[in-house]
Amino acid sequence: MVQKNVCGFLVLLEESPDGWIVAKVPDLQGCATQGKTVAQALERVKEAIQACDYEKLRLKV
Repeated sequence: MVQKNVCGFLVLLEESPDGWIVAKVPDLQGCATQGKTVAQALERVKEAIQACDYEKLRLKV
């Protein structure tokens, strides 16, 4: 498992059994995505963080 900081959030990256790279954001419940490469997973997780963070702020959770 690899840890990265993306948009101020800890992102955990790991390879799934089918070869995809899964990116999870522990601080944003349910915020996860995947990509065929690490670069693609990191790009997609930026979008997921923005969507999850916006929803969290909207709901004031």
